[in-house]
Amino acid sequence: MTSVLTTALPLPLHSRGKVRDTYRLSDTELLMVSTDRISAFDVVLPTPIPEKGRVLNQLSRSWFRETGGLVRNHLARDQSIPTELLAALPGLDQRSQRVVLAQPVMFECVVRGYLSGSGWKDYRQTGTIAGEPLPAGLEESDRLPQPIFTPATKALTGHDENISRAELASRAGSDVAQTLERLSLSLYRFGAERALDRGLILADTKFEFGWHNGDVILIDEVMTPDSSRFWDAELYRPGGPQPSFDKQYLRDYLEQLGWNKQPPAPPLPQEVVVGTSDRYLEALRRLTGRRQPVTAGV
Repeated sequence: MTSVLTTALPLPLHSRGKVRDTYRLSDTELLMVSTDRISAFDVVLPTPIPEKGRVLNQLSRSWFRETGGLVRNHLARDQSIPTELLAALPGLDQRSQRVVLAQPVMFECVVRGYLSGSGWKDYRQTGTIAGEPLPAGLEESDRLPQPIFTPATKALTGHDENISRAELASRAGSDVAQTLERLSLSLYRFGAERALDRGLILADTKFEFGWHNGDVILIDEVMTPDSSRFWDAELYRPGGPQPSFDKQYLRDYLEQLGWNKQPPAPPLPQEVVVGTSDRYLEALRRLTGRRQPVTAGV
């Protein structure tokens, strides 16, 4: 199926992010559409990844359903898509969600269960992650003694900034910070257990929250290959990088190019596009038992 880089629907455009185009359905509801755009190091690449938007949408919907007992999320009760919108973008029902209009909490809530990525770099330099002390002598990809909450600012443009839990409390207020940490750790533990049952390790992930009718709710996406690291549990060997089903394959390719991680991003060769798409589809298959994305509501 044709890749979708941008969408044009007969609705007012609410926002266009790195991956999603969001439209206003009413004063209280939005239509969030997952495209096949992909970003790395906070820069959108010019080359789409086929099926990516469908995978993100399907996985998020699945996780929203599974975690509804832990925290309310942004899914609207009515998930039907108006006929005129389906005509404007075939397959829209497979890559979209009707969501309530929430005010985003401008912090990203990262939970790490394993030592990898920027956490590994931080630990090598300081022996900590975001100011949180860790035991000495840990190796790359080691499981942490317990999952840790490492928040970051949510940048509308440019790069996000990792901050300490104390800094989050100072900026957001202690009550909000405690709520974000509690919900994030609860969601991670739930997701990590479910993923392990399905043969995957959820090494780390990022959650986003918003305010709706005075409550903190889960928004955006949940435990997808865009926002998480998923490793093959059978192949897991600490002491180095792990085979993964997420963006790490793409990041590794870009690191080899010597790109300065500033716009414009380089185009991707076909083998990297196919390799990335295959990894996303494999994550979907393992986590949901589905080989291909399916229509909304299924």
